[in-house]
Amino acid sequence: MGMFHQALENVKDLFRHERITVMDENGNMVEKINKPEPLLNPITLLAKLTWKNWLFFFTGLAAWTMDGYDFHSVSLSLTNLSKWYNVSKTDVSTSITLTLLFRSVGAALFGIAGDYYGRKWPMVLNMFIIGGLQLATAYAKNYHQFLAIRSLFGIGMGGIWGGAIAMGLESAPVECRGILSGILQQGYSLGFLLAAVFNLSVAPKGGDDGFKTLFYIGAGGSFFVGLVRMAFPESQQFLDAKKQGKRGDHSKKFISELGSALRTQWKQVIYACILMAFFNFFSHTTQDSYPTFLQSGKGFTQQQASRATIIAKTGATVGGTFIGYVSQSFGRRRSIVLAALLAGCIIPAWILPTSEGGLSAGSFFLQFFVQGAWGVIPVHLNELSPPAFRASFPGVAYQIGNMISSPAAEMVTGISGRIHIAGPNGKRVEAFGPVMGVSTAIIATGLAIWTAIGHEQRGSHFEHEVAGVGHVGEDGPSHGDEIKPSGASATRSSSDVEKGDMKEIEAHNAQTSHAAK
Repeated sequence: MGMFHQALENVKDLFRHERITVMDENGNMVEKINKPEPLLNPITLLAKLTWKNWLFFFTGLAAWTMDGYDFHSVSLSLTNLSKWYNVSKTDVSTSITLTLLFRSVGAALFGIAGDYYGRKWPMVLNMFIIGGLQLATAYAKNYHQFLAIRSLFGIGMGGIWGGAIAMGLESAPVECRGILSGILQQGYSLGFLLAAVFNLSVAPKGGDDGFKTLFYIGAGGSFFVGLVRMAFPESQQFLDAKKQGKRGDHSKKFISELGSALRTQWKQVIYACILMAFFNFFSHTTQDSYPTFLQSGKGFTQQQASRATIIAKTGATVGGTFIGYVSQSFGRRRSIVLAALLAGCIIPAWILPTSEGGLSAGSFFLQFFVQGAWGVIPVHLNELSPPAFRASFPGVAYQIGNMISSPAAEMVTGISGRIHIAGPNGKRVEAFGPVMGVSTAIIATGLAIWTAIGHEQRGSHFEHEVAGVGHVGEDGPSHGDEIKPSGASATRSSSDVEKGDMKEIEAHNAQTSHAAK
């Protein structure tokens, strides 16, 4: 079947039971009909987690939160840094661009290390590195040292997301991963809120260099997360791999499997990178310039703009958790597509009101759906990933998408500066509102379409696959390459589909074949 016909079938699957190929708990690739699952009580789902599941989850969440905190420490200190180094704010913002550009390097380095050596020590090293670079940022003697340190920080920052998400999700029960994905992704928003609180409460007390307190706190938090990760063992998958399959040829097998994954799944890699470019444009376009729009376009004070931003971040946290939870039943792609389209519908309420209450409500609901779609991404990318490369594939795709979207805020600011409209008092103001509204509508539509033509592997048991070893279970390592229908000939389990699925698969195949003709 050609790529066009496959994309068409994927779109049709949004409106019917979807045929997918996933890894079952025995390491076999099985073909199944992905029916909607009952939406379980979230308290019941969370009660299924063991203390070890919670430990891995909260450590991953803490690592991602500190990543968000450390990154936003610079953006919140933009004015103070420009005065300290006697350069323009634009010059200081160059450090943010460099950080974003180097994140993909860190995602590749630490992602591959996490898939090869295990989740523990690459994460520990990663947290110590970003903690040390936060201290170095505070002690940078001049602007050029500052730029160099923030570039290196980008490498360290890029390695966090993939490892944190893999660690937080892979040990959890399959049915719990939707809601956990939504909560995990919001660690970035939580990091911003923590940095904003310290910036308003602690930093002003330190005088001209009080902004450095943000970097000291960030360093301490990063070191603490690294120490916590040192205190408990490696993930069970890698412990089993060490006992059962990690022999002298592990390096050769790892390199062979990595090369094979790139050769056979290059289309998947390109699809994921473009998907994450859409997602990062989605978030940067709706977030980065919004405080400026409120102040210049609506006449808000800095305090009013800060309140509206906090309300928007609250909507993001609630939306990410809720839609991530719903995706476990409704489907990953359906949840993303619906959230993107609803975000597009909210745009008028996001930019047209003139009161603080109206704009705050609009920003709450827009970010509810923007970050709601984002809440599905951690588990969706892990399920789409080659099972043995869950730390490297999602992280690299995420950071390449982030690199592609890095000019988003600059583009919005540049276009808005060239176009002026009538402001609330009749004065001509920069057209941030219309530019952000049109841009967000285009991006939301593109994201919905790109997600619709892709596929999903909801319910995949990726947790037992280790690079260079294969499937790790009670009977030792094996490589589950054979695709079996999840019918009478396949091993049955609680996650397998019902007996009638074979007929549905045959009917689905017949429809697909007819469509291809």
